[in-house]
Amino acid sequence: MPVVSDEIEPLAIVFTDDGLVPNNPMPLLVYKGAIDVANAHPEKTIEGLFGANGWGAMWRNGVYDYLHYHATVHEALGVARGRARVRFGGDRGREFDIAAGDVAILPAGTGHQCLSASADFCVVGAYPPGPGMHVTRPTPENHAKALKTIPQVKVPKTDPVRGEDGPLPRLWRAVTNAID
Repeated sequence: MPVVSDEIEPLAIVFTDDGLVPNNPMPLLVYKGAIDVANAHPEKTIEGLFGANGWGAMWRNGVYDYLHYHATVHEALGVARGRARVRFGGDRGREFDIAAGDVAILPAGTGHQCLSASADFCVVGAYPPGPGMHVTRPTPENHAKALKTIPQVKVPKTDPVRGEDGPLPRLWRAVTNAID
């Protein structure tokens, strides 16, 4: 079983809008050491877990080395190999060291940028059902558009790591209910 524990809880961090990167009132979720990737095919392990939990449109690569966000979709990043230092939340956000077995789940609008990475760094990205992913750079025009699209992005029915009973739907719905 690829998940270390059914009880593992993610770190939950909320980033505020900085005027260029909108971020989201829903928290970034970071699972540390959530997936056992000590095998010959760690990418397949993560893809299997994400797929079983209803997240698809997967890809394998790294994290872009420039600041960007996605204004129409939430994103899961599962680290299959290596390690990296990634800043989440934009230039005034927070830096995290992420490594094989970690998963970051970004609500739509969350800025992210790879600051450094090991040569073998590999991430599996995935998205819940819905609109496709578009890379958005932080500009005043993109920010204004994102403020309209981000609230329309639905809370996923499942957590890509822990499924229907995972913390993502509960944590993110609590925020959207408080806003409504």
